Amino acid sequence: MTLIVGLGNPTENYKKNRHNIGFQVIDSLVDELKPLKINKNIFNAQLYKINSIFLLKPATYMNNSGFSVSSVAKYYKITNIIVIHDDIELPFGSIRIKHGGGNGGHNGLKSIDAHYGKGYDRIRIGIGKPQNKEDIANYVLSDFSKKESTCLPTIVSYVKDTVLFLLNNDIAETAAKFTVRKSLCSKTEV
Repeated sequence: MTLIVGLGNPTENYKKNRHNIGFQVIDSLVDELKPLKINKNIFNAQLYKINSIFLLKPATYMNNSGFSVSSVAKYYKITNIIVIHDDIELPFGSIRIKHGGGNGGHNGLKSIDAHYGKGYDRIRIGIGKPQNKEDIANYVLSDFSKKESTCLPTIVSYVKDTVLFLLNNDIAETAAKFTVRKSLCSKTEV
């Protein structure tokens, strides 16, 4: 069984934030796969299942994502986890795929590492970074710009396809095929 986790914050006011791009990918996967929703309050999340695949959007807020991920993984005895998240160290629209690694200061990953461990696959989506490093919290909790928003459907669709490929292939093959170093967006879009 595989658990696909999109990181983000619940509630409508966070929906279009840079930090919520993981949620957007899960929404896209739900639209395509048409999984059944699992209604168990113990997970504090939106959880879906189709065949041996679980899709998770933690409702614990970013900083406590690990509670939800760990609860679902333990309950269903899941050992294969894919986490989709934003990354300020990557240019907007770039994609990196890897297994394990450091958290890079990402609070959602810190929480997962603390409650589950580091043995999971990651799909990192570049959101760019603010010019002033003191503004990181405000930046990740701000909405994408109008120019960036025009490219978001392309990014979300690409990452959705990356996840679907990874379900049937190993991490090295997926990284070789789907890594995007510069950006999926043309310079006129961002």
